[in-house]
Amino acid sequence: MVNVNDFKNGMTIKLDGNIYLIIEFLHVKPGKGPAFVRSKLKNLRTGAIIEHTFNSGIKVERAKLNREKMQFLYVNGDTYNFMNMNTYDQIDINKKQIEKEAIYLKEGLEVELTFYENELLAILLPDKIEYKIIETEPGVRGNTVSNATKDATLETGLIIRVPLFIETGENIIVSTKDGKYDSRA
Repeated sequence: MVNVNDFKNGMTIKLDGNIYLIIEFLHVKPGKGPAFVRSKLKNLRTGAIIEHTFNSGIKVERAKLNREKMQFLYVNGDTYNFMNMNTYDQIDINKKQIEKEAIYLKEGLEVELTFYENELLAILLPDKIEYKIIETEPGVRGNTVSNATKDATLETGLIIRVPLFIETGENIIVSTKDGKYDSRA
């Protein structure tokens, strides 16, 4: 249990059966009445952000999260297989649990999985990942409009916009924050 007066940004708590990450908090001491803590919390299961006010001195349960380094091995239908880098144990994760991250996964990629007890809460991808371009149109010489881009299909099937000078077979770096081209590898 943790007292709400001891909140810190990044701490995880259990409230009303859900797991929340404390994004920000503020201790308020009004002129009249008791002090309270106003907080902004992110639900780690749904991603929703809520605001909640706690009376001062209240205790809430702290949620212990486990973070494990895993390597993505392969896809089998709608199941994604990961291997723990320390114990070599393998786990299968359904595509519905990792829909946003699945488009960035390629064989051999190391990721960090966050668990609460045995429930998967999140996958932390590297900020930038290197991919090989499988298909793109050839660049047209003389087409020098600034920031001109074209579609390119990556080895994972993801289609992104790349500059005209990028060709099929090249390796590029893609940002996982916004899914955009970052640079040549």
